[in-house]
Amino acid sequence: MSTTSPATNSWTDKLPTAVNNTVHRLAIASLVSQIGIIITGGAVRLTKSGLGCSQWPNCVPGSMTPVPEMGVHGLIEFGNRMLTFILVAIAVAMIVSIWRMRSAHKTIYRLSLALLAGIPAQAIIGGITVLSQLNPWVVSLHFLVSAAMVMSATLLANRTGALRRGETSLGAPAGTTQRFLAWTIFATSALALVLGTVVTGTGPHAGDASAPRHMFDPYIVTRIHVVPVYLLVAATVVALVLALRHASDATLRKPLLLLVGVVALQGVIGYVQHFTGLPILLVLAHMLGASLLAAAAVNVWDRSTGKFPF
Repeated sequence: MSTTSPATNSWTDKLPTAVNNTVHRLAIASLVSQIGIIITGGAVRLTKSGLGCSQWPNCVPGSMTPVPEMGVHGLIEFGNRMLTFILVAIAVAMIVSIWRMRSAHKTIYRLSLALLAGIPAQAIIGGITVLSQLNPWVVSLHFLVSAAMVMSATLLANRTGALRRGETSLGAPAGTTQRFLAWTIFATSALALVLGTVVTGTGPHAGDASAPRHMFDPYIVTRIHVVPVYLLVAATVVALVLALRHASDATLRKPLLLLVGVVALQGVIGYVQHFTGLPILLVLAHMLGASLLAAAAVNVWDRSTGKFPF
């Protein structure tokens, strides 16, 4: 008499079918790691280690790893490259965790795919950065793509957080005025980030003594950079006042307060670094602030417009 062994379960059967704490924590880890790679990339530039690995994908000709002749700059640049694997691990884990939900929650799935796809894209841009001897336009693109990935990770964290709490939306879309202000906040934040890279490309921290610089007047590009910042401040203040006055906008109060905190901190750091000769630690703090601004601005926009489904 023969017996039939039970069918082997697929590995996917063990995956969650609803967003739980693990899924949400992976989304938070995606956001934190995307901000972290911006900070470590800034540290590479500020320590003049941008060409610590002079080749790509190799670090130096004939070697994937730095050689003693490259000194500490080679270790710093190589270490930043190695962090890419942490981002890959988190992105893959995120996709795996929502695999059985990919049909029910298409936006979450697509955001997760976008974060994974952005990693090799950033690696290629990083390679072009090295091969172009730290061309400031390419360096700017490198940062802006990272900022876009921070925004995507913020959208992902918003949705997984809501689903973990049993909610099916981020709340009802705000009124016409708040939606207009949210779009203004998003647009002025994005423009401030873009113009900020031009200021950086004109400044002294090139990543290497031989790296090219923009030939713009630092005073003029700095003044241009602050124009969208002033508009951002105005839109944020008006949006917060309206949210505090109207009960229908109560869900926007916390996101707007967070944005106010980030903008205020960025403003203080920006002015202090400008008038103290751009010290390295303050510049690095300003990069952290730029990352937080990207997250805070898209968070307000997301919760005001209700643009994307889950």
